[in-house]
Formats: sequence, structure tokens, C-alpha cells
Amino acid sequence: MTEQPTTDPTSPLEGVDDAVRAELAGLRQSIDNIDAAVVHMLAERFKATQRVGRLKAEHKLPPADPARERDQIERLRELAAGAHLDPVFAEKFLNFIIAEVIRHHEAIARA
Repeated sequence: MTEQPTTDPTSPLEGVDDAVRAELAGLRQSIDNIDAAVVHMLAERFKATQRVGRLKAEHKLPPADPARERDQIERLRELAAGAHLDPVFAEKFLNFIIAEVIRHHEAIARA
């Protein structure tokens, strides 16, 4: 999404220098591209976890694997720290994903 100059007097960009607007637009475009990549990566991740869910259901394995989840959370916290991302945020993000994966695995097992 390209940032367009605004003529709305209530806009927070009203009166902002054109160079600042252009830099802001470029940064926002980068953010939009990253967001799109994150969505596509999550889609691929969930395709893989759906396959895991089907395999678990076929072999009567439980939907959740607490030991694996703990290992993944620890690994992600370390990766986050190394990438200068708040490990607490990274853990919350992964916990959200894990909860959704378990929900999918439970649904697959019931089907």
C-alpha cells in the first residue's frame, strides 16, 4: 500500500515535510511486505502442522506434546534474544500459535 499525500487537515501528516512523508511511505511499504511474508510463512507452517495432526490422529497420538512445546518455546526465546526481539513477546506469539495448532489437532482427531 503506497502512502499518498494527504490534504486532510485532521491527518497527523498534515504539514509534514515531503521528504519525511516519502521516508515514512518507504518504511511502511517495507512493513507491508514483511507482513505479507509473515502471513505466507504462517500458512506454510499450518500446512505442516495439519499433516502432523493427521499423522497423530491416524496413530492415536495426543494432540498436544508438552515436552516438544517447551523445547520449541525455549528455542524461540533464544532465537528472539539473538535477533534483538523481546523473548517474552516471542514466547507469547508461539504460545498463541501452539494453542491454535492443538485446536486444529483436536478437530482432526474428532473427525
